[in-house]
Amino acid sequence: MSDTHEYLMENHQEAHRLDIKTDIEAVRQQALLCGIKAGARVLDGGCGSGKTTTVLNSLVQPGGRAVGVDFAPDRIEFARKHYEKEEGIEFHLMDLRGDLGSLGAFDFIWIRFVLEYYLQGAVDIIENAARSLKPGGTLCLLDLDYNCLSHYPLPDQMEQTLKGIMEKIMREYNFDPFAGRKLYTHMYDLGFEDIQVHLLPHHLMHGELKASDDFNWLKKVQMASVKARDLFNSYPGGHEGFFNDFIKSAHDPRRFTYSPLIVCTGKKPMK
Repeated sequence: MSDTHEYLMENHQEAHRLDIKTDIEAVRQQALLCGIKAGARVLDGGCGSGKTTTVLNSLVQPGGRAVGVDFAPDRIEFARKHYEKEEGIEFHLMDLRGDLGSLGAFDFIWIRFVLEYYLQGAVDIIENAARSLKPGGTLCLLDLDYNCLSHYPLPDQMEQTLKGIMEKIMREYNFDPFAGRKLYTHMYDLGFEDIQVHLLPHHLMHGELKASDDFNWLKKVQMASVKARDLFNSYPGGHEGFFNDFIKSAHDPRRFTYSPLIVCTGKKPMK
C-alpha cells in the first residue's frame, strides 16, 4: 500500500477479524450471482485473510484457479498459512493500484469490500484491475451502502455522534460509507457492457447477537472511535462512554441493524 492514506481498520488483528466475519455461504451465493463457474481464472482483489478466495476457488474447480492479492504482508502470511494448501489457489503480496501484469489475464475479477476504503481513488482501482481482465471477462464489484449507519433504536446523541465519526473518517481516512450506490455508475462510465445490479441485505442483525457479529462490530467501532476521539468531549463518559453505550445497544435483542449490499457485474468490451 502506498502512503496516500492509512487503511482505516489496520491493526494486528485485522486478518483474524476478516476471517471470522466472512460468511462462506453468503460469499458463495454472491459469487454464483456474479456467474463465477468451473474452469474460470478469478482474481480476488483485496483478499484479506484468504477465506473468500477459498470460496471462489471451490466454484472454479475443476480446472480453474483463484488468485488472491492484498497489500498487507500479515494478511498474505495468514492466507498462505491457512489456505494456500488448497489445489488451484495462490496468494500474492500486491497492491490493486500497482502493476498486476505479472499475474496474467483473468476471466473474472472480484473486488469485494475494498472500494469503501477509497472515497478518492476507487475509479483508479477499477481501471487498473480491469487491465488484467480478458476481453469479454466479467468484473464483479461488491460493496456496502449507508455503511454502519442504520441502527434502530439509538438515542439521539449517540446517533449524532456516530454520524460525526463517519464524517470524520470520510474526511481524514478516505472512507466511503456510500460506496455501494456508486458501483453501477463507475462501471457505466468505464464502458462496461451488460451491467447487472443486485441489492442484498448485509449486517442484518436482530434478536440475539451472533458471536461473529459481536467481534466484528466491536473491532469496527473500537477502531473508528479511536480515530475520532476529539468528538467525544461532550458525550457522557467521553470515548469510553460512547463505546460502552454502543456495545450495550448492539447486545440488545430489540435493536435492528442492516446495511444494503450492492452486487454489480459488467463485461469488458471485446475491443
